Amino acid sequence: MQKTLLLLVLSFFTFTRLAYSQLISDAHELSQLEEGVNLSSPYHATLSFFHNLDRDHYYPERAARTLDRKGVDGDPKDLAVKLQQIFEGKGAIIRTSEIPNDPEFADSASGGEKKFYFDRNKLPGIFLEKIGNQWKFSSFSVAQIEDLHEETYPFGTDRLLNILPKIGTSEYLGLQLWQLVGLGILIVLTFLAHLVFTFLVDKGLIYLTRRLGYGYIGENYLLPIAKITSFYLIVVVLSLLMRVLQLPAEIWSWVVMVFNTLKPFLITVIFYKIVDIVAAYFGSLAARTESSLDDQLVPLVRKSLKALVILVGTLFILRDGLNFDIIPFLTGLSIGGVAIALAAQDTIKNFFGSIMIFIDKPFQVGDWVTSGDIDGTVEEVGFRSTRIRTFRNSVMYVPNGKIADSVVDNHGLRKYRRFYTTLTVTYDTPPALIEEFVKGLRAIVLAHPDTRKDYFNIYFNNLSAYSQDIMFYVFFEVPGWPEELNARHELLIQIVKLANSLGVRFAFPTQTLHMESFPEKKGLVPEYPGQPSYEEGLKKFLATELNRKAD
Repeated sequence: MQKTLLLLVLSFFTFTRLAYSQLISDAHELSQLEEGVNLSSPYHATLSFFHNLDRDHYYPERAARTLDRKGVDGDPKDLAVKLQQIFEGKGAIIRTSEIPNDPEFADSASGGEKKFYFDRNKLPGIFLEKIGNQWKFSSFSVAQIEDLHEETYPFGTDRLLNILPKIGTSEYLGLQLWQLVGLGILIVLTFLAHLVFTFLVDKGLIYLTRRLGYGYIGENYLLPIAKITSFYLIVVVLSLLMRVLQLPAEIWSWVVMVFNTLKPFLITVIFYKIVDIVAAYFGSLAARTESSLDDQLVPLVRKSLKALVILVGTLFILRDGLNFDIIPFLTGLSIGGVAIALAAQDTIKNFFGSIMIFIDKPFQVGDWVTSGDIDGTVEEVGFRSTRIRTFRNSVMYVPNGKIADSVVDNHGLRKYRRFYTTLTVTYDTPPALIEEFVKGLRAIVLAHPDTRKDYFNIYFNNLSAYSQDIMFYVFFEVPGWPEELNARHELLIQIVKLANSLGVRFAFPTQTLHMESFPEKKGLVPEYPGQPSYEEGLKKFLATELNRKAD
């Protein structure tokens, strides 16, 4: 801020020619003005007004003759002086080369009316109008002088216009003494204001937030915003006070442009910092939820809001600082946007697909999903695509538009994980042993801590080509794939132990040749002890293995 002000001061010594001196560059016109006022054209009326208010040729009563005061009360000379101060305070430069010298000039932008506008952006209500054969400042413009003067010099700063010149009007380096003194006072006040704001922000704000228990938020979020806000307030105050100095128009127009650029720029920076606070708040809310998709959404929202702030801020900087008419730009952008939208249909489709993913939440980060050729674990959800880690450890980037239109099987949302297998036992296994084996299998399921107890199916349900089949259909209540594998391992180990304890033999595809048994020869078919022995074996297994497992 201080560097900017010093650069402005140095520029004063470069620009020494007054803007309004252009109006008296024509010696012939100057000789006519010294005899009176010429209102024959917009050029001559403007020349008459500003030349007669020049400090070397000060005749405010002549300048007042360029005002159409029909229906307007007040001192004509005072109105003329205030109108000049409005031009200077708004930083409007009047260039004679741009003012028409045609007595019959008509403004095409106003429907062919005989009017001339000086600066539609800075002074939209100030214009010359042909009345009879004379060009004058319109009565509409004259009626607004008091309000525009108060708007240009608010909070009583207009009083300084009458106080400061009393310091002295001697010229030094193209500026009068009172202007140089006022400039020095502003520089000193700027440094003092910066010190005061810095003290209040660094000391007062941090102390207050710490007392309230929000020290971290104050130091990392509120302090940067407060510092930028202090600079913004200094710029606003300087823009109001520097108008009083009545600097040369060529210099002041650059100063006004700098101030008008700094204001929207600093406001943009403030809102850019506020986005971090909003994102931190939503981040804290997302941390309280079980869904990890919210954690992915927060940084995307932060980036989108920051991009929006930068876009809107840039438009205001162009409009207010550089006097760029953004309406045709926005109109052209909207027309061009149709063409861009047609050329970027897939991108737009993916963008809206990402919005639907964040709204519907069909999956979250860490879920195992399958959809057509897609099979893997979700790692990241973006605005264009979703990153999925396959079980081959490769990475798939799937457009969100494709996911939004596809059927997605989210294995990560399963409450229970199914385990289905068939236990095959040999054909020589007696029915009584199969019955006890099935009872033991059910007991194993009921005893395991990760199985679903209210629903499972274990039945002797099929006779295949080489085995008697027992359906083993259970569910695990576990959070992930590793836990499911561990539960399967534990169940299968218990099943094998049960089979070994009872003497159950598992079948596999074989061909057996049966030969006639002889009394002196022992057959290959195993001998089973009978039902009492099966029940005793099951009780022994339950008393040893399952009880030990429970312990």
